[in-house]
Amino acid sequence: MIRHQASRELVDRAAHRLLDPLGRSLAGAVQWWPLEGFDELWPVAVLGEGPPVLLLHGFDSSFLEFRRLAPLLAERHRLIIPDLFGFGFCPRDPQAAYGPAAVLAHLEALLDGLEARGLAGEGEAAQPLGLIGASMGGSVAVELARRRPGRFSRLLLLAPAGLTGRPMPLPPVLDGLGVRFLASPGVRRGLCRSAFAQPDRDVGPAELEIASLHLATPGWGEALRRFARSGGFAGCGQPLPPLPIQVLWGANDRILRPPQKRAALALLGERVQELADCGHLPHIDQPERVASTWHSPDPAPAAVAAGHG
Repeated sequence: MIRHQASRELVDRAAHRLLDPLGRSLAGAVQWWPLEGFDELWPVAVLGEGPPVLLLHGFDSSFLEFRRLAPLLAERHRLIIPDLFGFGFCPRDPQAAYGPAAVLAHLEALLDGLEARGLAGEGEAAQPLGLIGASMGGSVAVELARRRPGRFSRLLLLAPAGLTGRPMPLPPVLDGLGVRFLASPGVRRGLCRSAFAQPDRDVGPAELEIASLHLATPGWGEALRRFARSGGFAGCGQPLPPLPIQVLWGANDRILRPPQKRAALALLGERVQELADCGHLPHIDQPERVASTWHSPDPAPAAVAAGHG
């Protein structure tokens, strides 16, 4: 167990030095877990008390994505916030495969680890978890709920990406160019600004720091290349798992293109609520609204026309 040490040092520094105090607090809640079938130790933020909820972040992001939502949910819930396999501050094995299958296998091992730690009950007394997935984490959540029927009580998707379409693997050379593109400070700044509804007002040094911090994790570029070659998560929405599902989508989402949004809305229908003055990350732009939706679920959310946006 060597690779996780560098990741652990990054998270420890974040807990003391991040500009964002909510980010510092969430980084300080990280535990490092052994998981059955995996070498190394794995970062999982654990906080709060109450019925357990699993939160899954998006593409090329980290658990820090939930820094604003976590304290609002932790008032009533035990939160389990991992970094997805190959993303965030996870240790990267240079020989590992990085793609949807590996991400889901890692999460299934984590679910087994929850029971072993008594965080969600054990065996027949295992307590169903709530499940929240943001952007690509929405597709991951849907896939995981299908794999583990009965393990989850309800599902909240935040601007879910990858529910429709088909995988589009990037060939060699292009995958490397994509990684270099994403590593550019100017590109990362532009992507960060694009994720917010009001970037001139809301994007400053603290947000830019968190958007790029995990790039310092050893193996970030190679893991991302391999994930891109796998084609990633796509076409994950059918069939939807037989759970209560709600969806929040920002009216000012500039990350998901209009055709992607229209296809997702056609699939999800009346489950979708559109939020005004909100970008691609409702849990960042409007964490209070996301928390209130989770705490007071609407059994029949207002429908959004499939052609809107």
